[in-house]
Amino acid sequence: MEKLIAPIAKSLNISYAQVKNTLDLLADGNTIPFIARYRKEVTKDLDEEQIRFIDEHYQYQKNLAKRKEDVKRLIETQGKLTDALVEQIDACETLALVEDIYRPYQQKRKTRATDAIAKGLQGLADWILSLPRNGSIETEAKKYLNDQVTSIEEAIQGAKDIIAEKVSDDAKLRKLIRDMMVSEAKIMIKLKKNAVDEQKTYRVYYDYNERCSTLAPHRIMAINRGEREKILDVSMDYNRERFARYQFNQMTHHQECFVNPLIDEAIRDGLKRLVYPSLERELRASLTDMAQEKSIDVFSANLESLLLQAPMKDAMILGLDPAYRTGCKLAIIDQTGKLLHIDLIYPHPPVNKIKEARAKTIELLKKYKINLIAIGNGTASRESEMFIAEILKSESDIDARYAIVSEAGASVYSAGDLAREEFPDLHVEERSAVSIARRLLDPLSELIKIDPKSIGVGQYQHDLAPARLQERLDFAVVKTVNRIGADVNTASEALLKHIAGLNKNVAKSLVEYRNENGLFKSRKELAKIKGLGAKAYTQAAGFLRIPKAVDELDATAIHPESYALTRSIMKELGIKSLQDENKLALVGADAQNLANRLNSDVYTVQDILQVLANPFRDYRDRFDGPLLHKDIVKIEDLKLGMRLEGTVRNVTDFGAFVDIGLKNDGLVHISKLSKVRIKSPYERVAVGDIVSVTVIDIDLERNKVALSMLESV
Repeated sequence: MEKLIAPIAKSLNISYAQVKNTLDLLADGNTIPFIARYRKEVTKDLDEEQIRFIDEHYQYQKNLAKRKEDVKRLIETQGKLTDALVEQIDACETLALVEDIYRPYQQKRKTRATDAIAKGLQGLADWILSLPRNGSIETEAKKYLNDQVTSIEEAIQGAKDIIAEKVSDDAKLRKLIRDMMVSEAKIMIKLKKNAVDEQKTYRVYYDYNERCSTLAPHRIMAINRGEREKILDVSMDYNRERFARYQFNQMTHHQECFVNPLIDEAIRDGLKRLVYPSLERELRASLTDMAQEKSIDVFSANLESLLLQAPMKDAMILGLDPAYRTGCKLAIIDQTGKLLHIDLIYPHPPVNKIKEARAKTIELLKKYKINLIAIGNGTASRESEMFIAEILKSESDIDARYAIVSEAGASVYSAGDLAREEFPDLHVEERSAVSIARRLLDPLSELIKIDPKSIGVGQYQHDLAPARLQERLDFAVVKTVNRIGADVNTASEALLKHIAGLNKNVAKSLVEYRNENGLFKSRKELAKIKGLGAKAYTQAAGFLRIPKAVDELDATAIHPESYALTRSIMKELGIKSLQDENKLALVGADAQNLANRLNSDVYTVQDILQVLANPFRDYRDRFDGPLLHKDIVKIEDLKLGMRLEGTVRNVTDFGAFVDIGLKNDGLVHISKLSKVRIKSPYERVAVGDIVSVTVIDIDLERNKVALSMLESV
């Protein structure tokens, strides 16, 4: 086991014990959120991403170890396993290196070399490689003529084919070429002959080259797509002559011999026909895997940021789902998300009932004392924004602001089972308006109902491995939900099923129990839920909150297993209740000293002290809420150097897209995010951030704006 754990500890720069203890916790059935939050004393404060890394890479190391044993066994059955081979196999750090060693011993499909061997030409190949001092190739080749080999030329060619495959099977050579290609090879791209790129999508790649080692993930994805669409022609450029000379010297030992030209020809054939194409495919696949993993990282991080947006608590909200011909759907919700009213207006062409739409909207805004208006960012969004902004500007007694809300996935949700079950009497578009309003009230509770892939905060989403993407996005959702926790008395089944220890069936049972028996009054009552056993309760309890519970600790992130310790700490610090505003004792509290005196650990004590300082604080309160407006921005109003505030809508490898109130989001290129060179835009921004930007370029023809976050440009 030590051999499996050591590489993981080295990768994360943590101790062997941290990895071992984490794996033990996972093997015992503990969930990643539970381990990260409530077993810090065991892992020494590893976070969810580190624990996931340990879990995934341990599985890889297990698979690698198994493959090593399989390869050794398969070679041994051929009677060819030596101590040197065992040592080479055991030293391999990747599956690719193991397969290189196994390659010469593999049962091969029919090849030119296997055909030549079957015709009895192995001896001739061996004779050539022995670098004979006397004789001639023609005389030696005649010895191998038979019914299947009818000419000297055919015999020589067969021997060369055998040598070519031997070159291809040389593990040392393959590693040398692989390493050189990774560090030095260039990818060469040009426009494919007769290709039509109507939108000029790939114009930057019509004549492009770059080292593979520096190729940005988004470029790899774009090049792959252009090649797949038969618009781009892609090849690799590297010093092939170096490898041919190297292998020639290895096989001839720098000796002059009359068979050397044949060996050189065979080497070059083996490299060109068997080695280079194979390793180029491998490098391209490796680049693609890296780019996909990076794109999935970006998608996952964007999703987390979106789910962590601060809720707009205690607001009356009007949701507006904009459209032209079918009209704008209106939905009014209260502070709990309950639907109060549905309506429809036609302020846009072709109907153009502007006067009636204006009157009805003003009436609703005043009647329900609306604080916030959520406008979907789809078709007719900016026209609807102008309509709302004009009302707010002219009606001084309406104290409301608006925000543009991403409606990505709203139509998917509105047509799904969850929406139909909640609003069976509403049309799809009306349900969409409700969803848009709720996204402003509580982004997490609403977005959790939608397949993460439909939320639209990724890059090259349709080019990614579906299973891997789904796995990572699901993890992002679970990680986020458990960081925030859930009010067990109001959370939906869709939210609860992501809580550590719960699943879809248990979440459903919890909601059914709540509906039948009324609100939960304590965490102990959770034990009555069908399917929630002792193990699952331990995993879930700390993430399920019960506001106004009999025991005030049930409303916090403190786990029931730490209640006794918490009360001891409160007693030590003179805190009588969580409602006690006199928390001065917390300021100078020494976590290590308390841990020593109360026979606990410093990590648990630190977490308890943090909760005691802000017992009922929402984790999301530390993040930006939506940017609210009362007036609009037009691209014609912009001027170079103008300073604006905007909301980050999406983050990619090459920069961030910021909503400054225009139809299209402006782009802050990665070079304009920071004066200091950064590797990723995520070092500076995340989805949902409110940022100050400067307009540095305006393209009226394409309706595009370039922005900068640098203080001076």
